[in-house]
Amino acid sequence: MSVVSLPASSSSSSSSSLVPASLPPPLQYFRRLISLAQQRRSFPRIFASTGLDADLSTEFDAVSRFSEIVPDTVIFDDFERFPPTAATVTSALLLGIASLPSTKFKSAIETALADTECSDKENIEERLSCFYSKALVNVGGELAKLVPGRVSTEVDARLAHDTLGIVRKVHDLLKLYNYIEIPSERILFKIPSTWEGIEASKLLESEGIQTHLTFVYSFAQAAAAAQAGSSVIQIFVGRIRDWSCNHSGDPEVEAARRKGDDPGLALVTSAYNYIHKYGYKSKLMAAAVRNKQDVFSLLGVDYIIAPLKILQSLKESITLPDEKYSFIRKLSPNSAMACNFREEELVRWDAASLSSGMGPAAKELLAAGLDGYVNQTRRVEELFGKIWPPPNV
Repeated sequence: MSVVSLPASSSSSSSSSLVPASLPPPLQYFRRLISLAQQRRSFPRIFASTGLDADLSTEFDAVSRFSEIVPDTVIFDDFERFPPTAATVTSALLLGIASLPSTKFKSAIETALADTECSDKENIEERLSCFYSKALVNVGGELAKLVPGRVSTEVDARLAHDTLGIVRKVHDLLKLYNYIEIPSERILFKIPSTWEGIEASKLLESEGIQTHLTFVYSFAQAAAAAQAGSSVIQIFVGRIRDWSCNHSGDPEVEAARRKGDDPGLALVTSAYNYIHKYGYKSKLMAAAVRNKQDVFSLLGVDYIIAPLKILQSLKESITLPDEKYSFIRKLSPNSAMACNFREEELVRWDAASLSSGMGPAAKELLAAGLDGYVNQTRRVEELFGKIWPPPNV
């Protein structure tokens, strides 16, 4: 696939004469791009006096025909360049908001810290936990006003091995969302994919509460999450690749490498095929993509979370008429039906089989993810303890 790019500088008089001086800079850019393409292809084209050629599109447009592309960004980035369709509110996001001198979301945290129900709690740990929950929901409510899709809310990772604790926390968060009139269909609850988290997801989904299982690094976790009926299953492609570059001894990773496959991309493929072949409702989300080739290799998966630099590159890369259909869907329900699974992959997953099915990569990456989330949550609560009460309260 070739990409026509505009040179950094241009001195060709023959081509510059094709650009009307009266056009604004963005249209000059695209007129210049079209004229370069004409010179390369050597065939005549006729263009209207205004607007862009209908046959030209960007790589971003092309890949968006196959998967929903979600910016891997925080609220402080430019919403106009890459308007997010969905959002996630996490402890890391709260830390980011609290660290900035001024942001429209600052008041959401200050309102949480001014909540009398929380401040009246005598136990300091309960008070800080209450502030934390209120802040998550207040920020989540603001995000829900900005995005057309769902807002995923992080569930305290300290509960990752407590099924009933997760369920109780989700019920509490949902009550807070109901209080600020955010409908439950707009909300997901982000739960770590421990066995207890997967069981909590199953219980919550049976109540009609949507869950988002994260830290999925093995087929066993993905299959168990699908069997639980989780609404969204998130796989971190790049993190599995990073692990495989520095470690060995994981059967699943080694099997992918023997086939010449990237282990992160291979996991997304096998999880997608499993979900679609056996009719599970879960949507699959690929995260931690490292480059455009990752995006091209994942086309067809439900969601791709991509960093802004990758999205910018996709937006700036123009596909010509005979190229815009060269993007191939890699994952599809039809191809999933032809996929075969081993007998040991088709078990009804339980705590024991999940533990044995998770190799070193999944266990280490899951533990690292949990440690990171727990540390961030504690940092938020410590910060709230230092700044409470907020000014004028």
